[in-house]
Amino acid sequence: MGLADLLGGLSAGPFELALVASALLVLLAVLTSKVSDRVGVPALLLFLVLGMLAGSDGPGGIYFDDPALAQAVGTVALVLILFAGGLGTEWGRARPVLGVGITLATAGVIMTALLLAVFVSAALKIPFIDALLLGSIISSTDTPAVFAVMRAKRTGWRGKLGAILELEAGSNDPTAILLTTSVIGVIQSGESPLLSLALSFLLQMALGAAIGYLAGRLLPWLVNRLNLGQDGLYAPLTTALTLLTYAGTALVGGNGFLAVYVAGLVAGNSEFIHRRSLVRFHDGLAWVMQIGMFLVLGLLVFPSRLPAVMGTGLLVTVILMLVVRPLAVFLLTAPSHLKVSEKTMLSWVGLKGAVPIILATYPLLAGLPQAELIFNVVFFVVLVSVVVQGPTIPYLARWLKLTEPMGLQEAAPLEMNEVAGLNTALQEIVLPEGAASVGEKIVDLCLPDDFLVVLIERNREYIVPYGGTVLEAGDRMFVISNKLTLERMGSQLTQCPVGLG
Repeated sequence: MGLADLLGGLSAGPFELALVASALLVLLAVLTSKVSDRVGVPALLLFLVLGMLAGSDGPGGIYFDDPALAQAVGTVALVLILFAGGLGTEWGRARPVLGVGITLATAGVIMTALLLAVFVSAALKIPFIDALLLGSIISSTDTPAVFAVMRAKRTGWRGKLGAILELEAGSNDPTAILLTTSVIGVIQSGESPLLSLALSFLLQMALGAAIGYLAGRLLPWLVNRLNLGQDGLYAPLTTALTLLTYAGTALVGGNGFLAVYVAGLVAGNSEFIHRRSLVRFHDGLAWVMQIGMFLVLGLLVFPSRLPAVMGTGLLVTVILMLVVRPLAVFLLTAPSHLKVSEKTMLSWVGLKGAVPIILATYPLLAGLPQAELIFNVVFFVVLVSVVVQGPTIPYLARWLKLTEPMGLQEAAPLEMNEVAGLNTALQEIVLPEGAASVGEKIVDLCLPDDFLVVLIERNREYIVPYGGTVLEAGDRMFVISNKLTLERMGSQLTQCPVGLG
C-alpha cells in the first residue's frame, strides 16, 4: 500500500490529505539532510530520490505528471534561491576572482554546450541542433552542492578556489536558461540567425545586470526608510521585491534570473536595518524552496523509464565529466594565474543539480518531438553526476592539496540588530596562530577607547574577558566598536603588531 492509498483511506478532504502528504515529504527531506552530512552525499540527491520514491513508480504512489506546474515551482524556487545566494556572497571575496568567475559562468556555459553538442552529435548520430539543446540544458553547475559536501567533511577550500566556485554557481544559471530558450526558438522557427541571437543574449544579460543593480540599491534604501511598525514585515517586503525584480526584468526583455542574483549581491553588501535577520530568513526560505523544488522534480520523473536511456545517459555523462568540462575550464582559464591543480579541481566540480532538470521541462512544454527522451537523459545525467562526483570531491581536493580545515560553525551567542543611524557593530575576530596579539593581555594591547572585547570563545567555552585576560591562538573574540575602528583593529589584531596603528 502506497502513501497515496494510505492517506486516501483517512476520513479527510483532498486539501487536508495533500497538506499531510506535503508536510510528511518536507519533514522526511529535512531528516535525510542528516544522512547527507554524515556520508558526504549531496542533499539534493536524497531529495530527488525521496521524490521518486513518493511518486507513482515508487511506494508512495503519488501520481504527478504536470511539467508546467513543475516548471512554475522550479522558476519561483530558483528566483528565491539565487537572491539568497547573492545576499550571502561577500563582495570582498568575489572581487579578486570576478574575471575568472564571470568567464566560467558565461563563456564556460556556452563552450560546454557547444563542445558537448559536437561530441554527442558525432557519437549518437543525431542532428547537431538536438545535441545543442541537450548541451544547453545540462551546461550549468550546482556548486552549492559541492560546498555542502565539503562542509560535511569539515573541509574548506584553500586560496581563491572557493570564491571562484561560489561566483560561478551563482551566476551561470541565467546563461544556461537563456541558451536553452534560444535553441528551442531556433528549433521551432527552423532558422538560426546567429547575429540576432548574440545581440538578444547581450541585451538580456545587460538589462538583467542593470535592473538587478538598481533593485539591489533600492532594497536597502526602502528597508532603511519605510520604518515599518512590525519587524516581521521586512521579510515579506524583501521577498516581494525579489519576485518583482524577476518578473519586471523578464517583462521588459531582460534576464530575470541574473537580475535577482545581482540584486542580492548588491543588497547583501550594503548596510540596512535587520540585515542579519533578513539574511537568515532568505537562507531558510531558500532551503524550503530547494526541498520543494527537488521533491516536485523527483515526483515528475518516472524511474521505470530511466533504464531505457541508461546507455545514452552514461555516454553523455562520461563525455561531459571527463572531456567537455575539463577542456572548457583549461581553455578559458589559460590566461589566469590558477595552478594546474586548481584547474583540475574546477574541472571535476561541475556538479549538476536542479536547474538542468527544470530546463528539461522547457522542451516538454514546447512540444518538441524528443522532449521526453531529453528529460529522462538529463535526469539520469544529474543522478550519475551527483552520485559519482559528489562523494569524490573532498578526496580529490585533499589529494591535490587544495583544502584547509574548516572550524566548527558555532552559533553566535551575541547578536546586534542593525538600526537606522547606528554606526556601531558587533564583529567576530578569530586570532590565527602567530598573530601579534597572541600571548598578550588585553590591557597591554593599547586598544582604542571605543573598541570593546565583550566575549571570547575558547575551546568551545565562553569567557567574559577583563584587562588581564591573556589572548590565545584560535580565540574567537566578539567585539563592539565603530565600524571604521573595527576594520582597522581587526587587521592589526590578526596580522600586524598591535598598538602601532
